[in-house]
Amino acid sequence: MTATILIADDDAVQRRLVENMVRRSGYEAIVVEGGDAAIATLTATDGPAIDALVLDLVMPGLDGMGVLAKIREADINVPVIVQTAHGGIDNVVSAMRAGAQDFVVKPVGIERLQVCLRNALNTSALKSELRRVRHSREGRLTFADIVTRSEAMANVLKAAQKAASSSIPVLIEGESGVGKELFARAIHGTSERSARPFVAVNCGAIPDNLVESILFGHEKGSFTGATERHAGKFVEASGGTLFLDEVGELPLAAQVKLLRALQEGAVEAVGGRKPVKVDVRIISATNRRLLDLVKAGQFREDLFYRLHVLPLTIPPLRMRRDDIPNLLRHFLARFCAEENRTITGISGEAMAGLSQLNWPGNIRQLENAVYRAVVMSEGEQLGPSDFPLIGAQPAVDADEPLVMEPMLQQMAHDMISGNEIPIVPPLPDAGSLSMLTHDGEMRPLEELEADIIRFAISHYRGQMSEVARRLKIGRSTLYRKLDDIAANEEQ
Repeated sequence: MTATILIADDDAVQRRLVENMVRRSGYEAIVVEGGDAAIATLTATDGPAIDALVLDLVMPGLDGMGVLAKIREADINVPVIVQTAHGGIDNVVSAMRAGAQDFVVKPVGIERLQVCLRNALNTSALKSELRRVRHSREGRLTFADIVTRSEAMANVLKAAQKAASSSIPVLIEGESGVGKELFARAIHGTSERSARPFVAVNCGAIPDNLVESILFGHEKGSFTGATERHAGKFVEASGGTLFLDEVGELPLAAQVKLLRALQEGAVEAVGGRKPVKVDVRIISATNRRLLDLVKAGQFREDLFYRLHVLPLTIPPLRMRRDDIPNLLRHFLARFCAEENRTITGISGEAMAGLSQLNWPGNIRQLENAVYRAVVMSEGEQLGPSDFPLIGAQPAVDADEPLVMEPMLQQMAHDMISGNEIPIVPPLPDAGSLSMLTHDGEMRPLEELEADIIRFAISHYRGQMSEVARRLKIGRSTLYRKLDDIAANEEQ
């Protein structure tokens, strides 16, 4: 989705001229005839989001200075470019002091207007990113810090905002990199607990033998290496929010104790003699389907229903492509500031190409792609050549990965388990798995398994943790199989 520019001018000819220039510059345009209509458009809850305002200073009724005053009173964060028929310094100074970012003198040329709009949008994106980073460090993130305009996200945001007003347990589901922790922090930052701690725990990164100690604490001397008393994350988050990321990775033994803690509102440290009362709001997240883990016996059903009170499913980036241009502007502004680069923007061709990519790594992958482009680019504008992914990764239908990935997982599982292999369509642009030799005989199981592992490593770009998770095997098992493949190839 391109940026939307609001044009407020009482002169019909000037409105039409500026509207045409805005559209020729690649932006959407909304036109109003006066200051009151401009304020109504900016404050409308069900209207389109406005990225910048081109405002005439001299209008009947509410003039440009009055609009700037109301924008400041309403704390509306939108960059304003004022138009004036008189280039007097007094008018310019007054408008700038009132909050305008730039000015143009009528009749404005398209080159001058393009520069003003580009600078205004870049500055606005940078301010928004800096505000988001500051809020993140201070633990004050809110839903206003989530960069999205997609209709696919509207219902998710609405449900999350309702959840923030209570202490209902929330389970956030979504692929890796979609921003599950950002949502969790926004729920906490908007809730009554915002002044209390937000404690995040990555359950998939904790060794099995330390899960209980880290979550519930331990007493000094309760096990080898316990030289000091540790309170645990539950106690640390008391009064605030405990975020359990990748909760599906918890071992069954820890799940039992977690369920008891949620039921009784108390935790018992390893080696402790009595439980400690805690007041904790639980937000959990997973990039796997917990219900599938329940059916497989890997996750307790009673704990599932304790956590799955209010589920929120964040759609992947490929399902909300209209968010990509806005995200690109925010990331570009931040990385240009961090790397001290003066890149004016991203070309339309590059923007279109990036908007069509599949982005299996979601927002995290998009962010890293912009970071690399800013560091490596030698021009004043980022083009397709600055993004190697353009042209290298085929654009796919938004729903296709959701269908094909389970096919790959099931085939891998059947191969490894020795089950009967179902006949499935070939993966798009990835070739098909040949099950017969040139002589028409079945290929050995180990060769088929090796092909699947090679494909998975290529498909997930060498991210071995993701490969192991998708193939539903442990990382150690994956590395052992790779060693076996290498040994067989050497023979």
